Amino acid sequence: MSRPDPVVVVTGGAGFIGSAVVRMLIQDSHATVVNVDKLTYAANLRNVESVASSERYHFVKADICDADAMAAVFRQHDPDSVLHLAAESHVDRSIDGPKDFLRTNVDGTFVMLETALDHWRRMPTSRKEAFRFVHVSTDEVFGALGQDGLFSEESPYRPNSPYSASKAASDHFVRAWHHTYGLPTIISNCSNNYGPHQFPEKLIPLVIANAVDGLPLPVYAKGENVRDWLFVEDHARALWSIAQQGVPGECYCIGGNSERRNIDVVRQICGLLDQHRPRADGKKHDTGITFVNDRPGHDLRYAIDATKIAHALNFSPSIGFDAGLANTVQWYLDHEDWWRPLLKRAPALAAGARP
Repeated sequence: MSRPDPVVVVTGGAGFIGSAVVRMLIQDSHATVVNVDKLTYAANLRNVESVASSERYHFVKADICDADAMAAVFRQHDPDSVLHLAAESHVDRSIDGPKDFLRTNVDGTFVMLETALDHWRRMPTSRKEAFRFVHVSTDEVFGALGQDGLFSEESPYRPNSPYSASKAASDHFVRAWHHTYGLPTIISNCSNNYGPHQFPEKLIPLVIANAVDGLPLPVYAKGENVRDWLFVEDHARALWSIAQQGVPGECYCIGGNSERRNIDVVRQICGLLDQHRPRADGKKHDTGITFVNDRPGHDLRYAIDATKIAHALNFSPSIGFDAGLANTVQWYLDHEDWWRPLLKRAPALAAGARP
């Protein structure tokens, strides 16, 4: 039996998705949260400032590749579960510098698994049975879809970028630690997330930031690539459901049931900005759309069959894409003080050079 007020280690809890998980756990559960984050370029402690004063919140600045530091976290906080989100996640960056992705996503996951295994073996039986290690992955490990079909838990792994290859490798280690050592691991594979607090190198916040500054709105190729979009707060809820009710050794695909072409997403953002932040020159924001050379190995389409998590865990998205995107655009318009300093961490973004 788990403790009534569990202790949860969240790795990468100052990042986009991780911080949504931290905020949700503090606001909507009785869990004590230990946020472990190295604070790399995309992390920001402002993402969790709304809950940082809680007695149930603890922050540890540490690298998940540092085995001694991770062992110290587990000794000090004695967690009941781990939500492992720390990862390098930007495909463009993985193409330019794959080594960092190998280190964080593979080596870091290995360290977390070894640390969790040692901790789990030492736990009393009553708590040992309830322990969970939830590894947060991506639908990109499955490769690309054509015009039809959906990814599911049975889809073969066919990663096409250094990023997705590193996540696929980490997924395999997580599966192996369950089947070889008995560690109660669970893997989630999620579609594209969006929402407040996303670092402005990703499509939606980048388009908003560039539009506000009157810069070109770069879109790869013709913008025909299709993604399934999930509001980040729904993803956070899904992960907590998996940690509480998921079956060890299982995988759960999480989707938003919101397939959109990239060009349609950009045009919808432009329409919202025309309403809430019109251009000074009177032109429509979509006149700034600029098609740029496609990136190498750009997958055409991702889409998720989320039947399993709906039936097994009674999870479905609560925020539709139209409402979620409107919420997101308004948040970025209201929080320039949050995203504008981040452009300095990646100068190419300020110039509108990356889609």
